[in-house]
Amino acid sequence: MADTATTASAAAASAASTSTDAPPFQLGKPRFQQTSFYGRFRHFLDIIDPRTLFVTERRLREAVQLLEDYKHGTLHPGVTNEQLWSAQKIKQAILHPDTNEKIFMPFRMSGYIPFGTPIVVGLLLPNQTLASTVFWQWLNQSHNACVNYANRNATKPSPASKFIQGYLGAVISAVSIAVGLNVLVQKANKFTPATRLLVQRFVPFPAVGPAGDGADTSGPPHAHPGAPSNRHVHAGEIETSQLEPEIARATSSRTVVYNKGL
Repeated sequence: MADTATTASAAAASAASTSTDAPPFQLGKPRFQQTSFYGRFRHFLDIIDPRTLFVTERRLREAVQLLEDYKHGTLHPGVTNEQLWSAQKIKQAILHPDTNEKIFMPFRMSGYIPFGTPIVVGLLLPNQTLASTVFWQWLNQSHNACVNYANRNATKPSPASKFIQGYLGAVISAVSIAVGLNVLVQKANKFTPATRLLVQRFVPFPAVGPAGDGADTSGPPHAHPGAPSNRHVHAGEIETSQLEPEIARATSSRTVVYNKGL
């Protein structure tokens, strides 16, 4: 075990010496520093990068193999940090970290912009009918539910009934609030047509908020972003002995789960 760790460290040092632009590679760690806003912003952009949607099966296999070679200390000479970071980005964007299965393209975090934007546009369309309001709210919550499930924490399985219950609750809540607010706005005689149109544009936001709070019932997710729909973040676990004293004293647990952010 010690020999493997030493070999992996040597491989990392070799990679670092051949790439000056990228930081030293760390398996399973973010490429950018998470202690600054800019670093977290760059990490966020990496997660939602839609270019990973076009990665071929062959490129994915190569990325996974490169990371396996790094893990076992068998990297070929000349492999750079940039190549290792790129391989990790591809693997994390496509494969579920627990099941190691491919995530369906529309439900990946990198699919947020191309697949989520049309839904957001639909939610904000002016002069919507009752049918269109119901349709876009249903589609939004359905997409959220699928993203939640696809990126769920599979180490803690939840019954399907819990997921379905959360999904139905989210859809009913969003549709009820959106339809109810639209009816109230239309009946508000004191509003001018311009004011009524402006207020209606903001109806989707309070509608998706409460619905989103109850939509994720599949355990702590591995990743998620965005508004006005419900999106997700990385969850992590840490021993209380590593926390600030005042925080550690507030719990009797040996470990706690925290939100790592995107």
